[in-house]
Amino acid sequence: MDLPSIWFVVIAVLWFGYLLLECFDMGVLMHFYGIARTPTERRVLLNTIGPVWDGNEVWLITAGAMTFAAFPDWYASLFSGLYVPLVFALFALIFRAVAIEYRSKHHTERWTQTWDAVMAIASLVASFAVGAMLAITTTGLPINDNGDRVGGVWAWFSVPAVIGGLALVCFSLVHGAVFLALRTEEPIRERARTFVLRWGIVGMLPLVAWVVWVQVQSGSFLTWSFVVAAAVALVISMAFIRARRQRAGFIAMATFLAFGVAAIFVAVYPVVLPSTIDPAFNLTVWNASSSEYTLGVMSVIALMGIPAVVVTQAWSYRIFSKRLATRHIPPLHEVVPAIPAVEHGVSDRGNKSE
Repeated sequence: MDLPSIWFVVIAVLWFGYLLLECFDMGVLMHFYGIARTPTERRVLLNTIGPVWDGNEVWLITAGAMTFAAFPDWYASLFSGLYVPLVFALFALIFRAVAIEYRSKHHTERWTQTWDAVMAIASLVASFAVGAMLAITTTGLPINDNGDRVGGVWAWFSVPAVIGGLALVCFSLVHGAVFLALRTEEPIRERARTFVLRWGIVGMLPLVAWVVWVQVQSGSFLTWSFVVAAAVALVISMAFIRARRQRAGFIAMATFLAFGVAAIFVAVYPVVLPSTIDPAFNLTVWNASSSEYTLGVMSVIALMGIPAVVVTQAWSYRIFSKRLATRHIPPLHEVVPAIPAVEHGVSDRGNKSE
């Protein structure tokens, strides 16, 4: 396999890592107004992802950076052609990060409810925007022979974009509920389990539609076999959740996602961005890649960097693997600012001031 093809696989793996990790924490925040019923329960949900959510975003940043370095033409056409959903996604991720950090800085009811709403809405918007961009990447964008988008700023908005957006939102909700069933205690755990059993299969329908769309366009016997394997993994995941084997259910859900991502990326290979105007304008792993020297240097760095990231995050998840419940959440308290000693007539040395 040549270097451009190897780097196509690397980027597919990076997107799998992002979808596996980031989707459940976006789903957890969207469940602020579903599975969680009280402010304390929302704090439980937030604490389940508190140690890991910012690390999960590393996969998105790395996927974008690697695309820029390995396939600059793909990066240029994709990010300029999808400028609108990209801006929505970035602002949503920024607001979500700000909300997570600012929520605990003040303890009035209005303050807390405002940032809770920002977290939930920002997660919804980010999920939809990223899903729309990924769907367009695999189904096509109106680009010309120079790789430039043809049409207005909303030329990207299409049926595949909507399907992809809904697919990632629904998957995040289900995946987030599976994660909560794994990481919380009753009654949150039971509500999460009930959500998965009630909506798990239905919530995957947009994702199935996206996968089938890609298969009809460019699928093969191998990719269709991946689709079947993904369906089996999903059914197994639901069975494990029903049997209250949450860890096995989460692993099966990850397997479902792995086969789904493989079905999409293998089906579109070697095309990295299809043109809906003319297939002759398609960007491929060969006409959109960097030089062999650049890819060779990147390969050496990736062999050292990616395993380090995987080991570090695996260690983090291992350390923060205990279940959480409302009894683990301490009561809220305000930090009273220290009063300067001189205001009480006492000097810095402990003597009375003159």
